[in-house]
Formats: sequence, structure tokens, C-alpha cells
Amino acid sequence: MYSYISGELVEVNEDTIVIDNHGIGYEFAVSRSTLASMHQIGSQVKVFTYLHVREDAMTLFGFATREELELFRLLIGVNGIGPKGGLAILGVLSPSDLRFAILAEDAKAIAAAPGIGAKTAQRVIIDLKDKIDNVAVSGLAHSTPVTGNQAVKQDVLDAMESLGYSASEALRAMEGIEFDDDTTVEVVLKEVLKKMSFL
Repeated sequence: MYSYISGELVEVNEDTIVIDNHGIGYEFAVSRSTLASMHQIGSQVKVFTYLHVREDAMTLFGFATREELELFRLLIGVNGIGPKGGLAILGVLSPSDLRFAILAEDAKAIAAAPGIGAKTAQRVIIDLKDKIDNVAVSGLAHSTPVTGNQAVKQDVLDAMESLGYSASEALRAMEGIEFDDDTTVEVVLKEVLKKMSFL
């Protein structure tokens, strides 16, 4: 119905904002990350919108970026996750962090969202792993498609997890590392650890 609404930010609450657009005040439910991106009251803002309709209510949800909106749509398509759950996940994980968590099968990171249990987090991973945009995320999509490379990546992920890092942190650190036929676990692990010290 609405793609986005822009106007003057007139009210900021704990989990909602109000935008005045030509004399009409639109109230949006927002995630913590979108809330944090809102400027001072009186500033001009733009939010991408999702209208959720139930028998007893219509609620507008607002997002600072189109990417966040698209991930929200994917999240509420997962059985057991409603709009509140989708906002909760996007409140603790940025869109890129959520993608990394899904690709790395890091259910713990997703379950850090209020009201999201371990089983629901696993369901998010299972349902969305093939739907998220892999190209936007790291060398998993850009590396040479050699089966051996996948084994190297998995060994590096396992090694990083044994050192206490989450799978999504390790996957993020692998972003941009080139893989070829001669790439070894030791070389990648050394590079990843070097990057982790600067993250």
C-alpha cells in the first residue's frame, strides 16, 4: 500500500515514532536499530513501510533502509515469528549481521533477540538460508567454486568456534579472503585471526 513515507519526525517513543506528512501523523512501530538512526525531533526523515493487517488492528512498521524492510518480510514469513519477533531480531542484529548469522548457522546470535528461543532461531536459519542474498555476503559467493574450498572454509569456521568466536564472527572475518586450489586452512586461519584482532 505504501512504499515509504517521509516527513517531519514529531515524536519518538520506546518502540514507535510519529512522522508528520502534510498534516497527517503516521505512527510506526520500529526496531531499535531504526530508532537509533532517527535524528532529532523536527528533522526530516524517511522510512520504508510495511502495513500489517489483523482483524482487530492495522499497524504500520517503519524501517530506516529497504534492506531492513526486506529482511523483516522474510522473517515474518517464518512459522512462529510475527511482526514483534521480526522487530526483536532486527533490534539486536543489523541486516548484515543477520545475514552472516544465517549463513554461518549461528542460532545463538539470533536467539539473543528477546522472545526468540533456540528452536525458533534454528527455524529462521533453515527457512531463510536459501532466500537471503548470498552475493551481498563475503567470499562464500565470490570464491572459486571448488569443493575443496568449502571444506577449508568449514575447517576454519570449526577452528574459530573452538577458539570461542561465533560462527557469524568467523564468517564475517573471512569476507574478502580469496580462495583457490592451493588455499590451506592454516593460511586462511592466520589471515582471519589477524583480521579479528582489528574488528
